[in-house]
Amino acid sequence: MVEKSLILKEAEAIKNWLCTVRRDFHQNPELGMEEFRTQEKITTYLQEMGIEVITGIANTAVVAMIRGKYPGKTVALRGDMDALPIADRKKVSYRSKIEGKMHACGHDAHMTILLGAAKLLKGMEDRIHGTVKLLFQPAEETIGGAKPMIEAGVMENPKVDVVLGLHVTPEIPVGEIGIKYGQMNASSDTIKIVIHGESTHGAYPHGGIDAIVAAGQVIMAAQTITSRNIDPRKSAVVTIGTITGGTQGNIIANKVEMVGTVRSLDPDTRRTVLHRLTEIVEQVTKGLGATGEFIREEGYPALINHDNIVDIVGENGRQLLGENKVKIIKDPSLGVEDFGYFLEESEGAFYRLGCRNQKKGIIHYGHSDLFDIDEDCLSIGVALQVKNALTILGEEDIDEEITGTDSTAY
Repeated sequence: MVEKSLILKEAEAIKNWLCTVRRDFHQNPELGMEEFRTQEKITTYLQEMGIEVITGIANTAVVAMIRGKYPGKTVALRGDMDALPIADRKKVSYRSKIEGKMHACGHDAHMTILLGAAKLLKGMEDRIHGTVKLLFQPAEETIGGAKPMIEAGVMENPKVDVVLGLHVTPEIPVGEIGIKYGQMNASSDTIKIVIHGESTHGAYPHGGIDAIVAAGQVIMAAQTITSRNIDPRKSAVVTIGTITGGTQGNIIANKVEMVGTVRSLDPDTRRTVLHRLTEIVEQVTKGLGATGEFIREEGYPALINHDNIVDIVGENGRQLLGENKVKIIKDPSLGVEDFGYFLEESEGAFYRLGCRNQKKGIIHYGHSDLFDIDEDCLSIGVALQVKNALTILGEEDIDEEITGTDSTAY
C-alpha cells in the first residue's frame, strides 16, 4: 500500500467542494461555443481564488494564470467544457436540467479537476518557480476549440513548455490511470466526393454517363488504399457514410454525392490516404467518362504524446496511487481528440483517468445517455495534475513541504 502523499490528502480534503462544482456543471450542460453560463461560473470560481483570469478568447474560452514567485518554465493544464446533444436518462439527483443536453463525455469532471488543481496550486504560488496556465477549452466535441485558442495566442506570453490533459474513462476502474506512449488518437478528415455524369433513359444507358456506376467503382477502389497503399504496420480507415444520387428508377443518374471520414495515426499516412483518394476520384471517374470532385474538410490532427512527459505522468501516478495502478495502453484509438492541436505546439501528454465502479453501476461508456463517473476520481485527477505540474516546474519536493489545507474554507 503506497503511503498517501500530502498532495493527494489536500485534494481529498476538498472532495465535497469538487462534487458540488461538478454536479452543478452536470445539471447545466451547454454545447460547444454556447458555454456562456459555464464560462461565467468558471470565471467566478477563479476570481474567488484570487487567480488572474482572461476571457474574450475563442468565444467562451477561459484562460487563467498562476504565476509563481520565482522565474521558471510554463506548464499548461487543459480542461474541455462542452456537453453533447443527448438526453440524460440517469436516475440521479444531479441529472441534467436541460432537455436534450448532457455531459455524456465527462467534460464536467475535467473542468472541475482543473478548478481543483487551480485551488491547490494557488496556495503554493509563493514556492513555485514558473507559471501555470489553466486552459478551459470550448467545443472539443464539435469544431475543435483548441485550434482557435491557439490562434488567439494562449500558448504564448509566456510560451508554454509543456501541456497536460486528461480524460475520464469508464474503461479503467477508479483509482487507476492509463498512459500511452506515442500515438494515442487518430487524425480525422471529413471527405465529400461529387461525381458528375450525364442523365438519360434507363432503357438506353449508352446515351448517358452513369454517375452511380462511377460511384461504385470509386468506392471499391478507395477500399484498396488501406490494403495496398498503407504500410500494414500502420493504421488508417476510409469510410463512406452517406451516398445520394438519382431521381427515378428508370433514369441514369447524372450526379452522386458521397460523404465519409478518413482516420489515420500519423501525418505521413494521412497525406498518403488523402493523395490517393484524390487520384482515385479524378482518374477512375475519368476512365468511365464522368468527372469527379474530391473535397476535404480538415479535422483534428493525430494526438501523439511525448514519451518523456508520459514518463513523468506514469511515475507520478505510481507514487500517488501505487505501482500497479498505472496501466500501459497498448493500442491507439481511431477516435479523435483535439488536444492534438496543443501537442503540435509544445511537448506534453494526454492520459486516461479511471472513473469506473462496477458496484455503483458506473459502467457506461462516453456518449451514452447513462454515462456517469465515480466522483472519487475528481480528487485523484486534481492530485495528479498538481503533481505533474510541480514536477515539470522542478518542484518535486514541494509535496513534503505542504503544511495542510483548511477544507472548511471550501
